[in-house]
Amino acid sequence: MTVPLPTGTTRWRCTLCGNLTRFDVTRSSKVVEYVHLDLAGEPKVEEREVLSETIESVRCRWCNAVDKVELVDRPGADS
Repeated sequence: MTVPLPTGTTRWRCTLCGNLTRFDVTRSSKVVEYVHLDLAGEPKVEEREVLSETIESVRCRWCNAVDKVELVDRPGADS
């Protein structure tokens, strides 16, 4: 079950304990990175383009609940 990302007008909320601020997020992403190696061979990512990204699960840091996160409106956000 994928979880939608928060937007400018929404945020995550744990339906079990009410947490609004602390979550462990498991995500899968497909990216293209421009990697620059210095003369010693140390890599540094200079550009990163996200081709696709899926949030697989969101776990509440306070009560450890999984699949109990919903999107709610942000206070003061114009919907």
